[in-house]
Amino acid sequence: MTSPTAPDVAATLAAGKPRDGIWRRLLKRRLAVFGLVIIALAVAGAVFAPWITPYDPNDQMFDGLTLEGAPLPPSEKFWLGTDLLGRDLATRILFGARTSLIIGIVANGAALLIGALVGVTAGYFRGWIGGALMRFTDLMMAFPALLLAICLAAILQPSLWIVALVIALVNWVQTARVIYTETSSLAEREFIDAERTIGASTPRILFRHILPHLLPTLIVWGTLGISTTVLLEATLSYLGIGVQPPTASWGNIIFENQTYFQVAPWLVFFPGAAILALALAFNLVGDALRDILDPTQRGRG
Repeated sequence: MTSPTAPDVAATLAAGKPRDGIWRRLLKRRLAVFGLVIIALAVAGAVFAPWITPYDPNDQMFDGLTLEGAPLPPSEKFWLGTDLLGRDLATRILFGARTSLIIGIVANGAALLIGALVGVTAGYFRGWIGGALMRFTDLMMAFPALLLAICLAAILQPSLWIVALVIALVNWVQTARVIYTETSSLAEREFIDAERTIGASTPRILFRHILPHLLPTLIVWGTLGISTTVLLEATLSYLGIGVQPPTASWGNIIFENQTYFQVAPWLVFFPGAAILALALAFNLVGDALRDILDPTQRGRG
């Protein structure tokens, strides 16, 4: 009995038949299920935040500080305590999940689109077009991602959508390199030569034969890339060049309250744990999808 090949996986995935099978295999993996649960909780918390908590994320409450002006520890009224301005920390973390998820999905989706476009174009056409695109990609990869993001964010006015754009402009290069390698290999396959022989147009070859084979790779990189995006957004916000207060972001929550780390450690621990949990969740799901969609991983572990 022969093992399935990458074209088999891509073709069946594009046809839509095995999605239930993929979900069944995904749900058999405990770590993947754990990641899915965390992602579902984060999404639910972000969407239903106004109904979960009675407080406004920017509401500075008079009873949110001690008589000495210090933050309150976790209690029945304030589940995760309050911050240095008397705001409910649980509320700000819930609304901060919106920021992380929006930027994670939008920025990573844009990076995936740019990377796929550059990689497919360079890998299929090759020649001077592919060489120029790949040399530009190599040039972008030569810059440290965080340093480049800091420079772009410093030049532009930081906001939710500007931060998403900056992260997309930084993170597309890895996707482009991977897609370029796979497209170059696919472009030399016999079935692509057969399509050219019978006079198939370039759009038909790209959309009917190349892109369906790249779909599993794009799904995996899209999932794994969200965790990187969440971490980069939190880093930029912590450095003060990401999402700006009073908009809640897990990174700027830590930045605002870091001076109270010794006397009120929950102000740093809870948002830090949220960042770690969400990034870990997407990594676990992405690793599981890679093992399921990549036939070379079948039977391992």
